[in-house]
Amino acid sequence: MRIVVKVGTSTLAHATGMLNIRRVEKLCQVMSDLKNAGHQLVLVSSGAIGMGVGKLSLPGRPADIPTKQAAAAVGQCELMYTYDKLFTEHNHTVAQILITGADLQNDERRHNFHNTLYRLLELGALPIINENDSVATEEIVIGDNDTLGAIVATNVGADLLILLSDIDGLYTADPHTDPTARLLTVVEAITPEIEAMTGGAGSKLGTGGMQTKIHAATIAMEAGIPMVIANGQDPAVLYDIVEGRPVGTRFAAKGE
Repeated sequence: MRIVVKVGTSTLAHATGMLNIRRVEKLCQVMSDLKNAGHQLVLVSSGAIGMGVGKLSLPGRPADIPTKQAAAAVGQCELMYTYDKLFTEHNHTVAQILITGADLQNDERRHNFHNTLYRLLELGALPIINENDSVATEEIVIGDNDTLGAIVATNVGADLLILLSDIDGLYTADPHTDPTARLLTVVEAITPEIEAMTGGAGSKLGTGGMQTKIHAATIAMEAGIPMVIANGQDPAVLYDIVEGRPVGTRFAAKGE
């Protein structure tokens, strides 16, 4: 299978913004094992700004664009250093790709991105993709890596898109405030009722929320790619998802 895995800031970092070392080590171990089993993997990783916040000892996620860009520049270095070190321990080579919305809107640049992704997979590398937050102001303000994950999945012809987050999946209501909230295990179509279940932004360090995940699901489902939202607290959940066990919320591909 060709699998795109998106991990959010809440999965990668503690609330302080500093790296959750144990969890990231486990994520890299599980993804390396899946590669060893013959799967092709692409990782869409959030966390640059959040990690930069921790590295620079800032009191919280900055509100102004220049500080966000500075945090992203610092955090991206640590993020890739960490991934390179951990995946190398399992004999896998990583490659960094930083893109902006403009790269995907321009036909020639999108074609180059597509070709680079395919060649990296052919060469056995594990592409790690993030928005180029240090230069793309528009993407910081309105962008999110859930949507980026769906776009990457369609560009690379993925068989499955997995979004690891700090929530178990899509609930009928906010489980933090409504004790009657029920987890939906399968979503066949994005209806107005499904859209009405989404809330606002997620963690303080991230930019996404359930709304961005539903948007990503719409893109993936239309392209014939199933998508799963699951809790990334234990990255071993990837084994269950890849093996087809019922985990989190599965959004069925169009025509499934």
